[in-house]
Amino acid sequence: MTLSPIFSPADYSRLRGWADDDAAGAYAAFRRSALYIATAPKPYRSGSLGVPFDALADAFEEARGVAAPQSLHAFFERHFQPCLVSSAPAEAGFVTGFYEPELPASRVETRHYRFPLYARPDDLVDLDRSNRPTGLDPSFAFGRRTPEGIIEYFDRREIESGALAGRAPVIAWLADKVDLFFVHVQGAARLLLDGGEVLRVTYAAKSGHPFTGPGGVLAARGEIPRDEVTMQSIRAWFRANPKRTDEILWRNRSFIFFRETAVGDIDAGPIAAAKVQLTAGRSLAVDRLLHTFGTPFFIDAPSLTAFDGKPFARLMIAQDTGSAILGPARGDIFTGSGAAAGEIAGVIRHQAGFYALVPRRLLGGKAA
Repeated sequence: MTLSPIFSPADYSRLRGWADDDAAGAYAAFRRSALYIATAPKPYRSGSLGVPFDALADAFEEARGVAAPQSLHAFFERHFQPCLVSSAPAEAGFVTGFYEPELPASRVETRHYRFPLYARPDDLVDLDRSNRPTGLDPSFAFGRRTPEGIIEYFDRREIESGALAGRAPVIAWLADKVDLFFVHVQGAARLLLDGGEVLRVTYAAKSGHPFTGPGGVLAARGEIPRDEVTMQSIRAWFRANPKRTDEILWRNRSFIFFRETAVGDIDAGPIAAAKVQLTAGRSLAVDRLLHTFGTPFFIDAPSLTAFDGKPFARLMIAQDTGSAILGPARGDIFTGSGAAAGEIAGVIRHQAGFYALVPRRLLGGKAA
């Protein structure tokens, strides 16, 4: 596997804020992946840009044996070389934010809790080259099994109009359709049940249809100025226009199905695509077809100050993905769990310097 030319080697001195960044959270996140992969049934899939999973082996092995290195920066500098990720000269990367919603819910439907959070339907099938029907859009990763063969799965409008009756278990019921939609967008949630029980759910599968964000729809219709589209402004629009909720949400044909997952460390985030709990402010969602989970990234976004009032310059670890995260210099920052984390995630739309920390041996050198 050859390293892509979009990786341009750089010195650590070029990374604004590298020396000042407290990398403890990033190392803890990296170590979570290292410990998981030691007993995992299969390795992380290698991204197509040329960072194979096995190139991370030496760093993972050292991290498994050391809970807290004497010098965190020295650990990463020894194993990795920073490389600017850019498809074109002067092209900036771009970051958004995501979080784990925390919402009240019920195991049973009531007058208050009326909107179902579905588990995977029994007629949903994974698609690959062996079973993909001729003519079905190649972007569809899922389809619907019928007596006549596999066809396109029901979309959001059909599902919310009753198409899943008898086909999919309901994990829990929520009180608000817009809250439920944003659980779909985030791909995970922490649900607070009666009696104090905490239920965690995470992504299991989807209908296969492409995602269409309500922000783009509302901007195109002149309902919200495009440069003012945030999660907060979208929610405000729905509160002001409750009778038009379905009109906008049904434009997004994609629909997400969930599974229950272990609560785990309550102070950490949900288990995500890399099969480890996420770390707030240190776990990054990337395009998994291009990048390899476990890869460290240094994100330099000077205009992003929502976390602590300071320009964002942090080491992060690739541990999740998302259907809207497409491209080599595109990332989604996990901000944490609950309403406060949602306030931060909802306003992150920033250009950023996007540096992959590439294993040194891929650049012709050994770990220092």
